[in-house]
Amino acid sequence: MHLEHALAALRFTPLIPLWMLYGLALVCALALAPAVLRGARGAVWRGLAFAVLLLWLAGPRLVKETRQTLPDIAVLAIDQTASMQVGNRTELAEAARQSIEAQARKFPDLDLRTITVPESGSSGTRLFAALDQALADLPRSRLAGVIAITDGQVHDVPSAMPGGAPLHALIAARGEEFDRRIRVIEAPGYGIVGRSAELRVAIEDLGVPHPVGSARLTIRRDGEPPRVLSVPVGGEQFIELPITRAGPTVVELQAEPLAGEASQLNNRAVVTINGVRDRLRVLLVSGEPHPGERTWRRLLKADPSVDLVHFTILRPPEKDDLTPLNELALIAFPVRELFQLKIKQFDLIILDRFQNRGILPQVYLRNISDYVRDGGALLMSVGPEFTGLSSLAATPIGEVLPASPLDIESGVAEAPFRPLVTPLGERHPVTEALPGWHAGGKPAWGEWYRHVDVGDLHGQVVMKTPDGQPLLVLDHVGQGRVALLLSDQIWLWSRGHEGGGPQAELLRRIAHWLMKEPELEEDALTASVQNGRLVIERRSIADAPPTQVVVTDPDGHQASATLAASGPGRGTASIAATTPGVWQVSDGPRTAYAAAGAANPLELADLRATATKLAPLVHASGGSVHWLDPAGAPELRRTEAQGEQSGATWIGLRRNHDHVVTGIAALPLLPPWLALLLILGLAVVAWRQEGA
Repeated sequence: MHLEHALAALRFTPLIPLWMLYGLALVCALALAPAVLRGARGAVWRGLAFAVLLLWLAGPRLVKETRQTLPDIAVLAIDQTASMQVGNRTELAEAARQSIEAQARKFPDLDLRTITVPESGSSGTRLFAALDQALADLPRSRLAGVIAITDGQVHDVPSAMPGGAPLHALIAARGEEFDRRIRVIEAPGYGIVGRSAELRVAIEDLGVPHPVGSARLTIRRDGEPPRVLSVPVGGEQFIELPITRAGPTVVELQAEPLAGEASQLNNRAVVTINGVRDRLRVLLVSGEPHPGERTWRRLLKADPSVDLVHFTILRPPEKDDLTPLNELALIAFPVRELFQLKIKQFDLIILDRFQNRGILPQVYLRNISDYVRDGGALLMSVGPEFTGLSSLAATPIGEVLPASPLDIESGVAEAPFRPLVTPLGERHPVTEALPGWHAGGKPAWGEWYRHVDVGDLHGQVVMKTPDGQPLLVLDHVGQGRVALLLSDQIWLWSRGHEGGGPQAELLRRIAHWLMKEPELEEDALTASVQNGRLVIERRSIADAPPTQVVVTDPDGHQASATLAASGPGRGTASIAATTPGVWQVSDGPRTAYAAAGAANPLELADLRATATKLAPLVHASGGSVHWLDPAGAPELRRTEAQGEQSGATWIGLRRNHDHVVTGIAALPLLPPWLALLLILGLAVVAWRQEGA
C-alpha cells in the first residue's frame, strides 16, 4: 500500500507582470530615498507601507500538496541461453531466483519484475536487448536497479546502464573458469573432386593466463579411421583434406580435453565440404550428320561447367568421292590421342549413331570398354546402324552394353509411338516424376517413329515402347556406368513435334547419373540436419525398400527410426537433432553422415563462467558481482541514491522517492482587505510621526 502525505510550501502568484512589479519597487525606493536621507521620523513606517503593497502585489500563497508515493521497480533478468545448461548453472540460477523474489516481497515499496533472456539465434546472449524491451513502457525514474542471474557470457553489453540504476551480476559458478575450444578459422564450402581442400583451425585455452604446449586433434571424415595430429595451443593449424567424391563430405574435428575445463561441448567442430567437379569433360562422337546431333550440342554447350569435344564423321572410309580432306574437316580425327592417350581424362563419352566402319581399330574399342569398367561413363544413342554388320554390339564395346540387337539384319521397328516410363522408371531418379509423365495415362509429349528391338537384355529398363520393348536401359558395369537409348529420334522433342517433350531434362539426368552425381543415385541413403532436425531419405528401386534405419548421435547413442513412404521408391524420416556433431544413419549396407553445427555458435564459442565482460559496467553503475556457488543469492536491501549500493554479502536497490500529486490546496497569505488595512494603517502612522 502506497503512503499519502500533505506537503506545504510558500509560493508567489504576482497580480501584475514581474517587470511592472520591479518597476513599482524602484519607484517606491526613489520616493522613500529623500526621507531616509534627511532622517525623517516617518520614513520607516512609510517603507513598511510600501513593502506591504509590494508583498500584496506579489501574491503570496501557502500551497498544500497531497502526494502519493510510487513503488520503485527492479528487474530480475534470468539468463536461459545454451551456455547456462553447462554444469549446475541452471540449478544455481533457479535457487537464486527464488531467494531474490522471496526477499523482494518483503518490501512494500518495491515492484520486482522477472524477465527471461531466451536464445536469440546466432546473436549470442542479448541480455540488455531483453532488458530494454521490458523497460520500454516503464519510467526510468522509478528504476531501482537490475539484478542479472547469468554466467557472464553477455554479447550486447552497453556503455552505460539505463536510468543510471545499479547493476548487480549474480554469476552461476564458484569463480572464474577456464575452457578449451576448437575454432574453425577458415573452411571452404566446396572442394574440387580429385584435389584437396584446406582447413585452417586453432585450439585455444580461454581463461588460462599463459597457455603453452600442444594438444591432440582428432580428425574423422565420413566414418573413415580417425587421424590424430599434435597441434600447438593458440597457433593456427592447416589441414589438407582430399576430396575423393562428389557430394557432401562431413569432417569432424575434436580437440583433446583440458583437465578441469568448464565444458567439452566446444571441443568439437563439424565442417561440411561439398565435392564438385571442376570441369566436366565430355567427348561426343557423331557417326554421321543428322538432325539429332544439334540436340546433343545445345544440351552440352548450355552447361558452362562442361568442356565439350565433338567430332562428326562426315565421310566413312568406304565412300571415296574424291572430296579433298581439307574441305571435310579442319583437323584430322585424333583417334590415338582421344581413345588411348587421353581417354581417362573424359568424364563421359557419348557415341551418337556411331558404327564400326574401321575408323576405330579394335584396340581403341577395347580401350572404351576398359574405360567403362574402370569407372568411366558411356552413353549410346543408336538407330539403324546398331543392327548392321558394323554394329558396335559386335565389337569389344558390346561386352559392356546392357542389350544387343535382336536381329542383326532387320531389328528396327518403324511405327509411331509415345515413349512410356516403366514401373521401375517411376522409382528411378533418372525418370522419376519426368515432366509430362502421368502414371497410368497418356504422356503429355510427342511421338517418336523408330526404335531398335534388342535381346540379351540386362540392366534397368526405365523407359519402354507401348508394346513393352526397351527404350532406355541403364546398367552398372564394373566401377562404371552405361546408358543405352534405343532410338535416335529424341531430337523430335527438341523441335516441339506434337508438343515436344522433356528431352533436355531427360538427357541431363542421364548424363549426371552416368557421372555418379549423388542426387541421382538410384539406391542411396542421405541425411542432413535442417532447423535442428535430422532429415533422413532412403531412395531405392526395389519393390520393397527398407523401412528401418539405425541413427547414432554424436555421443554414440543409437536409436531406430522408421521411414515413411513419401513417393515411389522413397522413404523419409525426421527426428530431433539438438546435439552438435556428426550424426550417423545406417540401413545395413549403406551409411550416411550429417553435420549438426552448434545451434548458437557465438553462445557456445566461450563456455566459461566469467565476470570480465560485465565487470566494467557493473562497477560504473555502482553495482556488484557475486558468485552463487556456494553462498547462494546475497541479501537484498533498500538504499538511498547517495549511499553505497552493495556490500560483501548484500546488494542494494535504491529508493527513488518518485510520486504523483493527487491534490493541491492554495491559501492566500495576504488577502486584499488585510493588505488595504495594513497599508492605510502604516500610512496613517507615518503621517502622524512626520507631523509630530
